[in-house]
Amino acid sequence: EVYPKMYHTCFFLVTYMAPLCLMVLAYLQIFRKLWCRQIPGTSSVVQKKWKPQQPSAQARGLGQSTKSKISAVAAEIKQIRARRKTARMLMVVLLVFALCYLPISILNVLKRVFGMFNHADDRETVYAWFTFSHWLVYANSAANPIIYNFLSGKFREEFKAAFSCCIFGIRSHHDERFNRGRASTESRKSLTTQISNFDNISKLSEHVGLTNINTIPSNGTASITHC
Repeated sequence: EVYPKMYHTCFFLVTYMAPLCLMVLAYLQIFRKLWCRQIPGTSSVVQKKWKPQQPSAQARGLGQSTKSKISAVAAEIKQIRARRKTARMLMVVLLVFALCYLPISILNVLKRVFGMFNHADDRETVYAWFTFSHWLVYANSAANPIIYNFLSGKFREEFKAAFSCCIFGIRSHHDERFNRGRASTESRKSLTTQISNFDNISKLSEHVGLTNINTIPSNGTASITHC
């Protein structure tokens, strides 16, 4: 009777408590660096008080240097938002893992170690709870892509690109060939336009040069006659 209790206690510690503790320690370190650490190249004022320093419409009448500073601050704010959104996503992933694996772990300990459900009257309810707990374990793996989809814009873009490539691979291949042909045609047209513009500019420069050459002797003759 002792060995099964020891086995299931160790099973609970190894399969739930140890991974959860390691994930908490690792994710807290990542969260602290993403949320609290200063980004290299940013000012501490922007890092700590970035909400009041969002660019406003008053910057329209300012100089170029001020606009460049405001654009740099806006880029820093955007980077800070992206880092903090990633930190929130990691915390949500950790919380979902803890909640999904908690019921089955507790039910196994209560049943195998303490023998709580050995003499239960309502066996169907106990069976339903165990079934739902096992379903939560599998749901954790299915929930991670959903979390990434809602909390990560880059994941959504890459997922749409991969999904469209898998479903509409042939169509995208034809579209790509069409776009390549169109781009090559446009590049040839632009090259022809540039050559014609260059010819026009060269002709115009030659005309201006000849005009200047023709006007110089007349001015010189007029000045000599006047003298």
